[in-house]
Amino acid sequence: MKRVLQPELLDELPASDPDACRSREDLRRVNSWMGNAGALARAAGSVSGAIRRIVEIGAGDGTLLLNVAARLRVRFEKMETVLVDRQELATEATLQGFRQLGWNASVVVTDLFDWLGSGGLRPGDLVVANLFLHHFDETRLRVLFELLSTNAHSVIACEPRRSGFCLASTGLLRLIGCNHVTRHDAAVSVAAGFRGDELSRLWPEGGGWRLREQRAGWFSHVFCATRKEDDAAA
Repeated sequence: MKRVLQPELLDELPASDPDACRSREDLRRVNSWMGNAGALARAAGSVSGAIRRIVEIGAGDGTLLLNVAARLRVRFEKMETVLVDRQELATEATLQGFRQLGWNASVVVTDLFDWLGSGGLRPGDLVVANLFLHHFDETRLRVLFELLSTNAHSVIACEPRRSGFCLASTGLLRLIGCNHVTRHDAAVSVAAGFRGDELSRLWPEGGGWRLREQRAGWFSHVFCATRKEDDAAA
């Protein structure tokens, strides 16, 4: 399948729109169905070196990272985490959930590229993205990766896997009660997803990074970039 980008309905709807609210509820179930929290937690748990902060880009309501945090609470105790998104969607209940795990979570509502360009990342940051990178074409991904590579310790992303099987499987979302926004966007997401080493080829050239890219479960594709110098210091 050739990679194709199309607009997603959820990106165009106001945050308070009933269909958007329902779709975000659907996405929590879809993430569970895909096993994305587990895939991200396994990848993050295998990262060596000193992690000072975990930053989720395109964080949405923050519930996905909260599920990841619950799996990583032994590996990362009292971790500072930052939820970066262009909309303020994380609730006080979600932030309290982080606090109960011993994590201090804060929300940054901004344009991601502006935030990164103004030095939002710090050395030692582990950057996490879930179902986010597929929104960008190759040109924007190269710019994003260049910005991430300036300070990040590691970057981990869990994205839709692009295949005929995954595309056909989006038809099953009707059976678990997902609304028309979720069903539309799921098919669009798969068509814009990744396979093979497509993300690795867009990462800035040079030998300073260890790159890994692989399928995860039935429907997901995981990309991980870690500084080699941080590996050696572990």
